[in-house]
Amino acid sequence: MKQVQDAVVDMYEKLPVPYGLVRFGVAPDHPEVKNCQDTFEAVAASSRFNYIGNVEVGKTLALADMKPHYDAILFAYGASEDRKMDIPGETLPGVYSAREFVGWYNGHPQFSHLEPELDKGERAVIVGQGNVALDVARILVAPLNNLRNTDIAEHAVAALSRSKIKQVEVVGRRGPLQASYTVKEVRELMQFPKVGFKSADLNSFYPPEGIQALPRVQKRLAEVLQKGSGITNKDHKDGWQLSFMRSPHAIHVKKNRLNQEIGNHVDSIEFQKTEFAPDADQFSKDARVQLTEETITSEASIVFRSIGYKSTPLLGLSDLGVPFDEKLGIIPNDVHGRIISPSAGPGNLSAGHLPGLYAVGWVKRGPTGVIVSTMMDAFTTADIIAQDWNANVPFLNTDKGNNTSTGLGWDGLKDTVLAQGVVPVDWEAWKRIDKAERQRGEEIGKVRWKFVDTEQMKAAAGLASSWNIEKIHAAAGSS
Repeated sequence: MKQVQDAVVDMYEKLPVPYGLVRFGVAPDHPEVKNCQDTFEAVAASSRFNYIGNVEVGKTLALADMKPHYDAILFAYGASEDRKMDIPGETLPGVYSAREFVGWYNGHPQFSHLEPELDKGERAVIVGQGNVALDVARILVAPLNNLRNTDIAEHAVAALSRSKIKQVEVVGRRGPLQASYTVKEVRELMQFPKVGFKSADLNSFYPPEGIQALPRVQKRLAEVLQKGSGITNKDHKDGWQLSFMRSPHAIHVKKNRLNQEIGNHVDSIEFQKTEFAPDADQFSKDARVQLTEETITSEASIVFRSIGYKSTPLLGLSDLGVPFDEKLGIIPNDVHGRIISPSAGPGNLSAGHLPGLYAVGWVKRGPTGVIVSTMMDAFTTADIIAQDWNANVPFLNTDKGNNTSTGLGWDGLKDTVLAQGVVPVDWEAWKRIDKAERQRGEEIGKVRWKFVDTEQMKAAAGLASSWNIEKIHAAAGSS
């Protein structure tokens, strides 16, 4: 919008509320990470921007129907599924994905009814050692008073108050020098006054000459881990630990003395031990490991997998000729964000850009990086779109005849949405939701008390899905 002065941007979101992972993925005790929302307020206030919430592209609106009304379509829909461990017992009651759990405590409508079984026992095991895994660990062991005043969902506060979890084990396939969590995440877990920490044989993973020989980031992490929390598990029953060089092998239910299964709830998780590959530099961030024959079992009353997210193809991508790489979980692009197709270039064997089609974020480069890196990625793709526009390259509808753009954007599609009885939520409606959530939170001493149901959201916005078509049309006209 800054670089192309007459550009109009329509942003579609399937939920009534904006901000995606900033609202539903960032831990509630990390409010500073959500400050990027404030920057967006200025953008949203522009008359050249339209927020269209509660409209799911691919279902409510077909991509093929959208194409005639736009010069460009940018796919920024992230990674909506999580990777599976693909091991026996993964579907047992008591096994959850970190994505579900994070969505649950952050009030995502899709996961608000999850009801994780935190009261079945004292031991939780988290498979994976990224920042999300440590977010889950921190929520499980943090003093509840640290969370009550945040925007954590109230149903999560109630469930955590009944939790019996005392010990949390965070398990990784490789060593501490290959783990992907950050110093900040680890340090926070070390600072709780009544939560111990342990991790066996840390020094065996570091260079013989000491951690001073490590690169700066790895050295800082090693220092935090070696220092620990100052509290041992002997001082307090609550604690967390890091375990390394273990690959998930199977999840088991409880067994009796005759080795017969009892019930159907998770009771333990079995790991295969790993070792560094013969040609691997074990002090490198990218060191590879291989499985051994040795196994080890951890007791677990609840298990979380936190081994990554993945994107899936949006319905109707193929109608625009857009391919999807199932293995990598991305829309193929030229690293700048221009979507490419193997059959779009000159000749049958040459790849080429699909005019006017772009990707950004996790669906562009895979589910890696934090919010800041994703924002920088967004800036790069925006620069490329503006550059292409100023260079007069072909866009979506630059041909004559049937491919001429209407230039209508959302105005050309609104009636299609309304005819289905779907209630679109614009920016002013979102601001009413936002105001209501803040007021609700103020009444109980919270920053925000989120609505966790889309019908509640629409009601707070002054919209209702039960309205008849005439009222919906009238509301849309007045907004």
